[in-house]
Amino acid sequence: MDKANLEKQFGRTREEARYLSFQHSKPGSGLNKYSSTLTREHDFPAAQAMLYAAGVPNEHVLKTYPQVGVASVWWEGNPCNMHLLDLGKEVKRGVEAQEMLAWQYNTVGVSDGITMGGDGMRFSLQTREIIADSIETVTCAQFHDACVTIAGCDKNMPGAIMGMTRTNRPGIMIYGGSTKPGYSTLLKKEINITTALEAHGAYIYDNLRNPADPSQTKEALLSDIEKGAIPGQGACGGMFTANTMATAIETLGLSLPGSASTPASSPEKMRECKKVAEAIKVCMEQDITPRKCLTKKSFENALVMMMALGGSTNGVLHLLAMATTAEVELTLDDFQRVSDRVPFIADLAPSGKYLMKDLYEIGGVSSVQKLLIAAGMLDGNTITVTGKTLAQNVESWPSLTEGQEIIRSLDNPIKATGHIEILYGNLAPDGAVAKITGKEGMKFTGRARVFDKEHALDDALNKGQIPRTENLVLIVRYEGPKGGPGMPEQLKASAAIMGAGLKNIALITDGRYSGASHGFIVGHITPEAAVGGPIAVVRDGDLITIDAETHRIDMVDVSEEEVRKRFETWVPPRMPVTRGVLAKYARLVGDASKGAVTDLF
Repeated sequence: MDKANLEKQFGRTREEARYLSFQHSKPGSGLNKYSSTLTREHDFPAAQAMLYAAGVPNEHVLKTYPQVGVASVWWEGNPCNMHLLDLGKEVKRGVEAQEMLAWQYNTVGVSDGITMGGDGMRFSLQTREIIADSIETVTCAQFHDACVTIAGCDKNMPGAIMGMTRTNRPGIMIYGGSTKPGYSTLLKKEINITTALEAHGAYIYDNLRNPADPSQTKEALLSDIEKGAIPGQGACGGMFTANTMATAIETLGLSLPGSASTPASSPEKMRECKKVAEAIKVCMEQDITPRKCLTKKSFENALVMMMALGGSTNGVLHLLAMATTAEVELTLDDFQRVSDRVPFIADLAPSGKYLMKDLYEIGGVSSVQKLLIAAGMLDGNTITVTGKTLAQNVESWPSLTEGQEIIRSLDNPIKATGHIEILYGNLAPDGAVAKITGKEGMKFTGRARVFDKEHALDDALNKGQIPRTENLVLIVRYEGPKGGPGMPEQLKASAAIMGAGLKNIALITDGRYSGASHGFIVGHITPEAAVGGPIAVVRDGDLITIDAETHRIDMVDVSEEEVRKRFETWVPPRMPVTRGVLAKYARLVGDASKGAVTDLF
């Protein structure tokens, strides 16, 4: 149903509907302007009784102190998130030192690493919406005056920003930080999560061996890698999705300077919590809200950083969703326009060799921002949660360490333009997202081999059934937002292909990829197969061309008439699930070209 019909049916505009649930609120003028709805005089005696029981010490504090929600995406079963409760406690102490009340609560989390390649991955992306819903719900229901969110991985961060943006009360996000590199005792070198995934492909194709000690079995090597890949708390260490989103959000102005780069286990991360408690009061005093930070200029800045540092394709999906929530017009074509003008300069994993902790040691994300502002590529005039502009935030920040090799000079980039390529064609009329660093070339042509679900490709890889003898375009379909449902990541397959050394392969999908994926990969193909996109009628043997130079992805030997004939006999698949959270998600979610959001009218 379109917006006009909704307005006709419900008799109100979207803007009127947004605030309908708050019509009984009568905000005051102080920092406690929302919470005073409950605490002024004796209008809500039960609410005041509950607040006293929850720990408010006296009437002075009840009536005058602002109330700040401290929302962490904490849970114990994932290194990205397992330390966030402790960060939240530090924020709470800091907020209380500012003569404000702090109320901690949690949202749900799903580990992409644990669920990768299994049915659990279908629940991952939809948690972004649940996280946003949770933060919006608690903030509005409890009349919080501000919110500090603490997020640890991938979709946690956009979910937190979307939740704060919906309420548009002062808010700041803290990134939980990245983990340290792991270590393989047998290979005697640093490793990370990508090592484990790619080692699986080498294991399947019998390529996993230690050149220094050929007597070690592939079973012993894989076991050693699994045990050593992640040493403890923090998100995956490369420029994968978590660090991509942390970088983007710091650039958007909704985190403190340095938040994206500071390691999870560092004392500086705990100090950041105290600084955020001070900054949230500044935001309240100056009425700095998420929508004031989330402007077209700040989103363009985020895109610049994403291209310069080689960020994840998931960044496209999440930035589109955040912009939609903020009602900022951002399209796939904006990503291509920025990619065309910004050089790729970071030698960071997955396509490079360094990790976020290495970038931190030479100055971090803020030092890269300083470089790009000086070069005129970033607009330094955007407002941030410090009350200062982006340029003012990094003015006194150290420049990148002289002699470092992680960030190339702008006149000697890894690639003269960005690595994100937006492709269109008869296979993706509404667009697709490719991550092409240039190391794999800029064009690929091969015969299609079609898999109707990710597990079918995984089974073929596990059995060694993907040959090295011809160029193949592996197609994984019915894995989009509705078809998956949940748009699962294809990292298990992409990593297995890289680990197996299959250079003759391109991989395309209406699903998505992890930030740790690399190789000749194209995702987010829209329309997706489940809703009748052309990818639904590709057949084994069709010739597929992917051309990043012309931004095309096509079935070159399949005419429009042939596509129409194939659709005459195409039968839409039955929904994989009909009840529960995934069924609700599939009914509500929009397509990937608009961020796969569930609240788009």
